[in-house]
Amino acid sequence: MRLCFLVEEHYRHDGMPNEVIRQLTSWGHRVDVVRPGGSLLRMAEVVRAGVHDAWVLKTVSGGPGLTLLEAAAATGTTTVNDARSIRGVRDKALAAALGSAHGLPMPPTYAVARPELLAEVPDSEYPLVVKPADGSSGRAVHLVPSPDRLAELLPVLAGEGMLIAQPYVPNPGTDIKVYCVDGELFATERCSPLHPDPAVRERRVPLPAEVAAIAARVGAVYGLDLYGVDVLLGPDGPVVVDVNDFPSFRQVPDAAARVARAVLALARAGGAAQPPVGRGAVAGVPVAGVPVAGVSVAAAPVLGVSVAAQVVPGPSVPPRSVPGASVAAYSALPLSIPAQVAAGAGDGA
Repeated sequence: MRLCFLVEEHYRHDGMPNEVIRQLTSWGHRVDVVRPGGSLLRMAEVVRAGVHDAWVLKTVSGGPGLTLLEAAAATGTTTVNDARSIRGVRDKALAAALGSAHGLPMPPTYAVARPELLAEVPDSEYPLVVKPADGSSGRAVHLVPSPDRLAELLPVLAGEGMLIAQPYVPNPGTDIKVYCVDGELFATERCSPLHPDPAVRERRVPLPAEVAAIAARVGAVYGLDLYGVDVLLGPDGPVVVDVNDFPSFRQVPDAAARVARAVLALARAGGAAQPPVGRGAVAGVPVAGVPVAGVSVAAAPVLGVSVAAQVVPGPSVPPRSVPGASVAAYSALPLSIPAQVAAGAGDGA
């Protein structure tokens, strides 16, 4: 097979995806690497129908790679993940709206175009976690304990573009990162970016059944095949605080070979195995609290839980536009996306 990997300069020397590229090459496949952030690109030559079996994206949020991936998808080329699905999680404001509308346990999310508008968030929501809507790898994530501290932070937030703010979820200082590779789930525990502690080392941990079920639903809601989910174990249960379309897959055993096999399977299938809600639903995964007919997802508290899934076709209904507001509480907006929508972070909070 012939594949094209879009690799941002930030990941030029990173183990993921370079180890996957080496693995694919060793199996006899041809892999072309395009660096969208450091190349002059003649679009008509870069994106040509029929040249590649699939394109794979590993770039930072907000970088030019997603534009190229969407251009390839427009020619009918298979993309990993689905280009529309990636757009749906890289915009954290949109991701919060989609996730909350479909019953994922997510904190209330406010979105603002200018940092000074965060002053309108009710005092009762503090402490707040504030971060860029297109952030990745823990960039510019701030814990704001009070409205007074927010005022001090405004100059730092200037220039970050769209911001989101969520009430802080009390936690022990660690979060669970769940990776999904080719229908299998793997869990690691790591230090929270809000509570850096060098003594806390990332390690594989057993995957609780409740967290496994949530992680499987994330794939169905957003239409992702290769992804990561950041989960906090809060006082009221697990809470999803971030979703990444192509994470690092750290601590996943034999990660390069697993990801390489998944890429090949998706390329051969000609698209995502798990389309976003609106183009279908993964059978047995409850979306918006309603189980769909078909096989069930058996989530055992062990590493590498297999997620048995089949695709059940569903009608597509376009989303309705929502009137704007100075501060939008995305989890409460009356969007049409609970019915159906074709959803379109980098790794980190």
